[in-house]
Amino acid sequence: MKNWEKNIRKVVPYTPGEQPKQANIIKLNTNENPYPPAKGVYEAWKNFDIDKLRLYPDPSIGKLRDEIAKFYNVSSEEVFVGVGSDDVIAMCFMTFFNDDKPIIFPDITYSFYDVWANMLKIKYKQIPLDDNFEIQTEDYNIENGGIIFPNPNAPTGVLMPLEEVEKIIKNNQDVIVMIDEAYIDFGGESAIELTHKYDNVLVIQTFSKSRSMAGARIGYAIGDKKLIKYLNDVKYSFNSYTLNTMAIELGVKAIEDREYFEETRNKIIKTREWTKEKLKELGFIFNDSKSNFIFARHETKKAKEIFEALKEEGIIVRYFSNPERINNYIRITIGTDEEMKKLIKFLCKYLEKNQIVL
Repeated sequence: MKNWEKNIRKVVPYTPGEQPKQANIIKLNTNENPYPPAKGVYEAWKNFDIDKLRLYPDPSIGKLRDEIAKFYNVSSEEVFVGVGSDDVIAMCFMTFFNDDKPIIFPDITYSFYDVWANMLKIKYKQIPLDDNFEIQTEDYNIENGGIIFPNPNAPTGVLMPLEEVEKIIKNNQDVIVMIDEAYIDFGGESAIELTHKYDNVLVIQTFSKSRSMAGARIGYAIGDKKLIKYLNDVKYSFNSYTLNTMAIELGVKAIEDREYFEETRNKIIKTREWTKEKLKELGFIFNDSKSNFIFARHETKKAKEIFEALKEEGIIVRYFSNPERINNYIRITIGTDEEMKKLIKFLCKYLEKNQIVL
């Protein structure tokens, strides 16, 4: 080893979902929205003044912050915007998780949390979910340096009722509690209202799922204005111009169209419920997902075999080989009705259950 190599920060990186290059693939592996963005997004892109790209974007992202604030009936000072919720959460880790005590989060959850903690040298403790893959609130009544958990959880899709979320917050008012709500729009009640009741709470959401904007990379946090100020202080010390000019303009148009947001969200929920029924008929076992995906195992077939058979058919889902507790599960993103019918049709053939009515 050369001397300079001793000073490198070595980490085990997060592994993103596969982004296949071939055409005619049914892509159900990264929880993207199957519907296009709102019409106003397309119009803004088509009419974008390209000359604006020679100038730096607004570092405060004020126009988009204002629209997000308006949508959720909060003040702009209570909104922080970043490059996807991953960027927002990373900023939160840097800003708020600096205690000698470990931060805590579930053992089966979004697998970026431990990556950030290891990279930033933050102590952490993973709290096991119970046998039903549910968070037990009493497990979080321990000394800690901060808390983060998704609701609904990923990759399980399990939703924690708002009153249970509040129990965790109520018992941890001396640390920052972050609720990662990337999937909340598909069936849950947001904890945003609790940010006005508790000044230590941050709720993080994204445009990537329910607003069909994964490629634009827009995420945001809502919380007490003091927390948002601290976040901005770190952001401006790291990278002042985090969101590009076009993304800001497209994001404004996406959040302005509440009607389209509701329409596509409801389509996905309806398709998810249909898919649940068919998967049960085919022998799949899963929790009642309130997200835009279903996390399932089969009563007789191995998850890896199903994953590989689907991939050979041109249908890509997500398979987790680790940790051991979930290595017999696949995660199926909800696509269009047509895509989900093709998925079920193939599974009927593969599992030799051709009596299922589509």
